[in-house]
Amino acid sequence: MGSVHQYSKGWFVKKLRAQGIMVHPQYKSHLGLYKESELRNLYYRYVEIESAEQDK
Repeated sequence: MGSVHQYSKGWFVKKLRAQGIMVHPQYKSHLGLYKESELRNLYYRYVEIESAEQDK
C-alpha cells in the first residue's frame, strides 16, 4: 500500500464528515474551503481525540 502520507485534502474531508463535521466548528465555513494543513489540524483536534477517548 502507499505511504501513510497519502492523506489528501479529500481524505481529511471524508474523515471529518464521517464524524459529522461538515463545516469548520469555529468558523462555520465549508470544509472544502480549507487548505490541507488546516484540515489536518481539525482532524487531529476532533477525530483523533474522539478515537482516543473511545479506546479507554
